[in-house]
Amino acid sequence: MQLRNYYPTVVLSDIHLGTPHSKTEEVTKFLKSINCDKLILNGDIIDGWHLQKGGLNKWKPKHTEFFKVIMKMMENFGTEVIYVRGNHDDFLDNLAPLTLYNISIVKDYIYESHGKRYYVTHGDVFDTVTTQMKWLAKLGDIGYSMLLWLNKIYNIRRVKQGKPYYSLSQTIKQRVKSAVSYISDFEKELVDLARIKRCNGIICGHIHHPENTYYEEIHYLNSGDWVETLSALVEDEKGNWSVRYYEGVLIQENLNDITEEIYIAS
Repeated sequence: MQLRNYYPTVVLSDIHLGTPHSKTEEVTKFLKSINCDKLILNGDIIDGWHLQKGGLNKWKPKHTEFFKVIMKMMENFGTEVIYVRGNHDDFLDNLAPLTLYNISIVKDYIYESHGKRYYVTHGDVFDTVTTQMKWLAKLGDIGYSMLLWLNKIYNIRRVKQGKPYYSLSQTIKQRVKSAVSYISDFEKELVDLARIKRCNGIICGHIHHPENTYYEEIHYLNSGDWVETLSALVEDEKGNWSVRYYEGVLIQENLNDITEEIYIAS
């Protein structure tokens, strides 16, 4: 029997369930490999934008399996689940704040650990293009969606060669000046928010760029995503944070999936 890794707290974000680019099997395998006291789902777990286009036919059994695993963690290990809404699952605005059994749906959250306070937010509220001009954000993300399509083709080839998953899209983004500038501005803005909230750090997602760094005295943490980087934030028993990447081999995907409608990411 495989032993599970234990972490007091785990943070996942940007899974985008319901889209063809979501690495649902991988994130489900990751959850099956761990135990945690608290699981923070930091936005864009369900991609409501994409599901609105195709209805329930976009929802697959593998997406349901993801939530079944979480329910088993709650039942078997007493895991507390905090679901912070994101821009792609903004349909939760009508429910938040809501607490049922061991799961809470919120718009933001203060996480306290080892004498430190972290402000937890998906991060989209500071992206004025996304929040105020949603139609423009969707139009502008066509290029990003094409990049994800290219990433999918590239990794199907790597699987056939017996190689592990590699985020080609992230590599390209990190070399584009406008993307690098956007990430830098985003991080600094979130750090300023942490100061306003009188917190020691910020935990966010949204930009699909995992990070664990400091801006002066403020600890900036980004959980990444399960579309490009396949990453999560984990906290150990001493309060130390790290970014953990999925270590398994990318599951072979049906080539027909490539022709599915391209989803609009954040």
